Amino acid sequence: MRGMNTPHIIPHRSAQLNIALVTETYLPEVNGVAITIGRMVDGLRQQGHHIHMIRPRQHKQDIAAKADGYEETLVSGMPIPGYPELKSGLPAKGTLVRLWRQQRPDIVHIATEGPLGWSALSAARKLNLPVSTDFHTNFQNYTQHYGIGLLKRPIAAYLRYFHNKADCTLVPTTSLQRELEQDNYQNVLVVSRGVDAELFQPGKRDAGLRASWGVDEDTPVVMLVSRIAAEKNLPVVFQAFREMHTVDTRAKLVIVGDGPARAEMQRQHPDAIFVGMQTGEALAQHYASGDIFLYPSLTETYGNVTVEAMASGLATIAYDYAAAKQHIRHEVNGLLVPFDDTAAFITQAKSLISDMGRVQRLRHEARHTVESLTWEHIMGQMEAVLFDTVRAQGANHVQPETAAATD
Repeated sequence: MRGMNTPHIIPHRSAQLNIALVTETYLPEVNGVAITIGRMVDGLRQQGHHIHMIRPRQHKQDIAAKADGYEETLVSGMPIPGYPELKSGLPAKGTLVRLWRQQRPDIVHIATEGPLGWSALSAARKLNLPVSTDFHTNFQNYTQHYGIGLLKRPIAAYLRYFHNKADCTLVPTTSLQRELEQDNYQNVLVVSRGVDAELFQPGKRDAGLRASWGVDEDTPVVMLVSRIAAEKNLPVVFQAFREMHTVDTRAKLVIVGDGPARAEMQRQHPDAIFVGMQTGEALAQHYASGDIFLYPSLTETYGNVTVEAMASGLATIAYDYAAAKQHIRHEVNGLLVPFDDTAAFITQAKSLISDMGRVQRLRHEARHTVESLTWEHIMGQMEAVLFDTVRAQGANHVQPETAAATD
């Protein structure tokens, strides 16, 4: 272990990095951030790097894991308003300073911007450690859905300040990179995201599952996989499906997921099939057993479900931004709709279900598009960014502060 006054050694590309990874959500929690971080951890460990995860304790019985190339430090947390199943880490700067003085990482990677993320950023800057961050969630765009619209500008300012204190900020698409740069974010780099095309594939289609929904192979099944919450813009799906049903009255709408709006939406739409949260093989079977995927969210930074649906061979309709903009070519492997144009979304959905031959063509091309979008390739990009950040910071190395740490 390095002492705090030991010169920072710049690893070669073939070396192993000691990475401190700080996040306020992680598996088995089910959300895009936790799943993406899980993939990141697996990929970096496979490349021989050591991960020291710092995260909130998820429940009272939660214990820190330790395995080859991986260890955890758990800190206190509190439920996030509107997301009671998730925890926000409480401030822990002093704890992190002491930890990283004893066990100095090569780089600190911060995945979330909550109190724990801020503590990690402050501690890393105090110790002159290289810092990279992820921009996963457009929190400022959630404010209108939770009655705190007046906080949109302060939240946006905080996020910009947070990320600009890091050496670089990683985003999954070039369009988001341009958007943040226009908002005066600095050192924004693109590291895309992969999809598990072995798990999510058309071969997981299950006739028995479709039969449980009351459909045969020729009946169109319209799918949505999402957190069922206000910020996901889900009323558009129900509006679109009503119009689709006028074209083909056999069609069924299947909703996969859970969230605070589920009970009310289930009450309002008794004809829709709500199957709750699904994971792993069960989720893959649900995707593949559908035909058309509608994704109306306007608040994504990426939207993992878009590429999971494409990998599963679904004809996808989504707004022209985030993962959809990155991977869908209109009328080739899916359908793109101008951002926040509800009428256009509904029109495209109604038109699509009228031509199942077109649906089949889009399904085939969607699968073909994302087959090569492997996590192994993406982790190569991630590894390169981490090495470059360590090398750049090392070239400008100054000794870390020696002042006593406080929370």
